[in-house]
Amino acid sequence: MSYRAPVADIVFTLRHAAGFAPAQAAGLYGDLGNDVVEAVLAEAGRFAGEVIAPLNSIGDRTGAQFKDGAVTTPPGWKQAYRDWAAAGWNGLAAPAQWGGQDLPHAINAACVEMWNAASMSFGIGPVLTMSAIEALVAHGSEELQRLYLPKLVSGEWTGTMQLTEPQAGSDVGALRAKAARAGDGSYRISGQKIFITYGEHDLTDNIVHLVLARLPDAPPGTKGISLFLVPKFLVDADGSLGARNDVRAHSIEHKLGIHASPTCTMVFGDQGGAIGFLVGEENRGMACMFTMMNQARLAVGLQGVGIAERATQQALAFARERKQGRATGEPSGPSPIIAHPDVKRMLLTMRALTRAARAICYATAVALDRAERGGDARARSEATDRAALLTPVAKAFATDIGSEVASLGIQVHGGMGYVEETGAAQHFRDARIAPIYEGTNGIQAIDLVTRKLPLAGGAVVKNYIAELRRNAEAIQAAKEPAFGMTGQKLGEAVDALARATEWLLGRQLNDPDTALAGATLYLRLFATAAGGALLAEEALAAQKLGADAPSRIALARFFAENIAVQAGGLERAVTEGADSITLADSALL
Repeated sequence: MSYRAPVADIVFTLRHAAGFAPAQAAGLYGDLGNDVVEAVLAEAGRFAGEVIAPLNSIGDRTGAQFKDGAVTTPPGWKQAYRDWAAAGWNGLAAPAQWGGQDLPHAINAACVEMWNAASMSFGIGPVLTMSAIEALVAHGSEELQRLYLPKLVSGEWTGTMQLTEPQAGSDVGALRAKAARAGDGSYRISGQKIFITYGEHDLTDNIVHLVLARLPDAPPGTKGISLFLVPKFLVDADGSLGARNDVRAHSIEHKLGIHASPTCTMVFGDQGGAIGFLVGEENRGMACMFTMMNQARLAVGLQGVGIAERATQQALAFARERKQGRATGEPSGPSPIIAHPDVKRMLLTMRALTRAARAICYATAVALDRAERGGDARARSEATDRAALLTPVAKAFATDIGSEVASLGIQVHGGMGYVEETGAAQHFRDARIAPIYEGTNGIQAIDLVTRKLPLAGGAVVKNYIAELRRNAEAIQAAKEPAFGMTGQKLGEAVDALARATEWLLGRQLNDPDTALAGATLYLRLFATAAGGALLAEEALAAQKLGADAPSRIALARFFAENIAVQAGGLERAVTEGADSITLADSALL
């Protein structure tokens, strides 16, 4: 089965769970109307479903091919990319000054979900270009912006993010790539980078690498890292392409999934050093790179949402068609397997997790919009903190559930899910990278617990928990029998999150290992409470509007009574289970 973009669901979540409608009403988006939003998303959904999605299995079977230093993308890939770029999708949220459309991050986030649902291998490439644009807009010199941004925004050139080295994965401070000052203000870059997405390809005439490297007199660790722009082809003053730079792809990886996305080992400096140009200040490269990484982390979270949506659509279609056994209450069989309670449970879990993750990711995107477009400094600062709090949750939870939902999709298919012909296995193989790249989900949990919870002395997270609690209370106040125990179970989940949060805040300084031991489970607890509350907010909006209310109420109830009820166990694991980790070295001998 191919992919059909759930545009109506996407629009509803944006407006009624992510906070897009209040931001729109407050004038955050100028005169941007609902008709434009719906038209943009509908066209994105059409392109994703009709142009990109049919290439997904082709890309999986063929993969990117490497020969003599060059990468060839699968059949149809180049034309699809060129059509996609020509339609302006790459510059959707980019500044109008550089040829972009200056639309909200929230609209772009919805589109990123659709590109990646259609094909993760296709969708990840533009993510890095969009992130490079963000970094150059925020930190690039006027000259670099003039030379590079128009072509990056248009999609005529693509961008990469180059951090990882064989000895420097999550520990970026251990990198060894070198930068040497040249007499003309440029730098000479040498070294090796690994796992570089779209480091080499045939989609565009030039590739703009953003590379972390260390100057000879730099301090050790992350405080001594600088960021450099290193183009595949040098760019002349008039914007035309010049000589080939001293950078090449040495090889591409043979991977579990996303076969059509070329994952390259890059070599700089075979001929004395690749010419690079400083982005930002010397030894301040991590600050610049985090501009890229935060955008990319949300986008990877959206990959998780996209692959979960695709897997759910396929599993639902299969479950409606596949007939096995006689369902309870039916006079004869065989019945569609969707009629069997356990299959129904799996499908409901898939849909509930997918929609909860979508709501969290979109809420993060709206917070980014408020951080940029807020009417005053205080509003922008508060939104920046909200986006910072939610980003690790969006990335980790959405990619975790992407793998979980894709796995359930295989289970729904039974034996047919385990063979490649149905495509269900590809979703699982593709999804598995997302919890790893752009910062492993363990790193996201550590970031949440050690950096984001203490923001403003804990006020940022406490204010957010208070919002979640109001959602649970609103459900209880609605007194709608169809909600069942939704309000009560969500309230209990939010209370569990509040207690675990206080517990972790009290141990940040004096007992850091204990806090770190529970970080991953705490992130899941956070997302469980937040996801349930956001689904409840959607259900209340649907009830008020009379828009698909029974379906949304049923899904919110399922989440509350089957998933949110896990919050108490997660809380106890966070607050009581640390010793079973920190004192368990003997179990690993």
